[in-house]
Amino acid sequence: MIIVNEQEKVFHLNNGRISYLFYVMESGQLGHLYFGKALTQKGSYLHMVEKVHRPMTTYITEGDLYTSYEHLRQEYPCYGTSDYRYPAMEIQGGDGSRICKLEYQRYRIINGKKLLPGLPATYVEDESEASTVEIVMRDSKYALEVVFSYSIFRDFDAIARSVQLVNHGKEALLVNRAMSMSIDFPDAAFQSVQLSGAWARERYVHVRDLQPGITAVSSMRGNSSHQHNPFLALKRKNTTEQSGEAYGFSLIYSGNFLAQAEVDNYQVLRVMLGINPFGFQWKLDAAANFTTPEAVMVYSNAGLNGMSQQFHRLYQNRLVRGYWRDRERPVLINNWEATQFDYVEEDLIRFATKAKECDIELFVLDDGWFGARNDDKRGLGDWKANTQKLPNGIEGLSKRIEALGMKFGLWFEPEMVNKDSDFFRMHPDYIIATPERSVSHGRNQFVLDFSRREVVDAIYEQMYTLLSKAKISYIKWDMNRSISECYSKAYHSDQQGEIFHRYILGVYDLHERLIQAFPSLLIESCASGGGRFDAGMLYYAPQGWVSDDSDAIERLKIQYGTSLVYPLSCMGAHVSACPNEQVGRQTPLETRGNVAFTGAFGYELDLNKLSVNEIETVKKQVAFYKENRNFIAKSDFYRLCSPFETNFAAWEAVAPDGKRALVTVTRILSEINGPYRRLPLCGLLPEQQYHIKSQYLSYNAYGDELMQYGMILEDKSSGQIIDGSGGCQDFRSVLYEITAV
Repeated sequence: MIIVNEQEKVFHLNNGRISYLFYVMESGQLGHLYFGKALTQKGSYLHMVEKVHRPMTTYITEGDLYTSYEHLRQEYPCYGTSDYRYPAMEIQGGDGSRICKLEYQRYRIINGKKLLPGLPATYVEDESEASTVEIVMRDSKYALEVVFSYSIFRDFDAIARSVQLVNHGKEALLVNRAMSMSIDFPDAAFQSVQLSGAWARERYVHVRDLQPGITAVSSMRGNSSHQHNPFLALKRKNTTEQSGEAYGFSLIYSGNFLAQAEVDNYQVLRVMLGINPFGFQWKLDAAANFTTPEAVMVYSNAGLNGMSQQFHRLYQNRLVRGYWRDRERPVLINNWEATQFDYVEEDLIRFATKAKECDIELFVLDDGWFGARNDDKRGLGDWKANTQKLPNGIEGLSKRIEALGMKFGLWFEPEMVNKDSDFFRMHPDYIIATPERSVSHGRNQFVLDFSRREVVDAIYEQMYTLLSKAKISYIKWDMNRSISECYSKAYHSDQQGEIFHRYILGVYDLHERLIQAFPSLLIESCASGGGRFDAGMLYYAPQGWVSDDSDAIERLKIQYGTSLVYPLSCMGAHVSACPNEQVGRQTPLETRGNVAFTGAFGYELDLNKLSVNEIETVKKQVAFYKENRNFIAKSDFYRLCSPFETNFAAWEAVAPDGKRALVTVTRILSEINGPYRRLPLCGLLPEQQYHIKSQYLSYNAYGDELMQYGMILEDKSSGQIIDGSGGCQDFRSVLYEITAV
């Protein structure tokens, strides 16, 4: 999959569907040629290099008025040597200079793909699944070696990139910027697509035309954040969900990031993705090395949905790993929205007993079970049971839950501490805090300094002890505040720029140690909902709580946006109580179930408070999900109708062989005497006949009709749009089952 023109030093990564081309310039720097639909291999591609004399330009070599890094498309630019745009890397030498000149040394091709030490990354299970080329560059003045890694996958239309810096000199260097990838496109005729929002409305889709200057999303919070996701997409203006060119850039990282698109004065577009340079500086000692997180680049000529499907397949199969990757996820119930802190053991047993009657498989005990935890002002850090609430401890409660025929799960927030806790009183110096400065708090808690090994060890020992003794099958791993006053007492003043990154490495380390000790443990990442819902966490936690907003109608937008990058199997999606806790909305139980089916399914309510009819509905929902969860998780997902643009949301899960589909259609607000509507479907077999069935509809049609004319969205007998209920009601949803005849 990697072809090298030895004479011209052109590298062609090609899997038959996509091509990525770059070359070694005469100056020794790496230049970019092409990324997109697969090209036929030929002898030379250097005619793609565009050299034009431009006024007001700085040139590399005296007498050469054509070669300037400002006007040559590059792979990994450095600042200050004729290029005045933002660089991918900035190194500061002992003399204070920030100029770096990388020159090509050699390359090697590796069958398969390497793992990144201490970092999450995509992987392969067989060497034939990927090919990797490593390009070794060198700055002779600093004796700095930079190794660029490019991997192309056999089965996925994606390129994975990372960079390693190695100091072969005798003095330390300062790494002020080291992005994971950079690419220069020959034109800027794109719209950018980003996923942005806030707590309880994460990952809304925002689209805008690129203009000269900078378009960027980022985080400086120490976590990937509710505000912006470490992802950026580019699409042509005529690109839709199902057609046209789209590029996706996703960072497999959970800390501070920057995703940036820069359009220059000649409409050349530079895209960069990596650790946010703001607040970052890494002291690279002699003989030391530094590795950037992995960035994944996806190309699709089948629209945004085609881009999403490539991310879904790659991340579900070669980023998620371990025991739970291919297993069906249990239907769970969580007590938080039902009880919050106010419960005792017998309340939980009644809660779980009713859940078992509905065939729910996993009971999750949320916040409030430990230390002196009766509110959010105390207890964090003391990971021992509150025996006033739980006289038999977690060990005893877990055995009682298992005796009911259910699995038991437990909430932790291991990265945080309250000052009112035994752990803090014993280790007041374990929090992140800047000397002689006040320390901010969030939710009355403080951030433990996970850049320090001894802090991680102390938390690991508490969690290991509890997990070893009790029957715990699942952890809900929460994280309810970002990092402020970032400083670590354990590091010298010239290393304080490393703390944000070292913190995330500590978080990853704790996850990895727990996974190695308890390989069948299911971890769900929850950072106050969606505050750290990123590809980095998927490597350790195969599912994440998408948002603290559990309202089904709000979730239409949140889950729609999340699906641009992340597979359905990783989205924690639950049915919550009505009226909803966050927005107070009254939503039909059927709608809440239909929306939650397209994720890791569960409940956030007290079943004992439901009516007999509602309990029967819950039982039917649980049975339906169990029957279909494997199909939904492994299906091809299509976004059919956007809640950002219309009064409807519709999506479709299709079997890879095209013979079965589930379609969810949700009308947000009621209509009076609305128009006729049809919904064109995707992914079906044109010549295959299908049976279409819902609560209100039943007929047969061929795949070409369903994809070209569309599926009918009304009950002919009543004329009511979508639901045919004979009444007018907001927030109605219908699930359509489509099966090959």
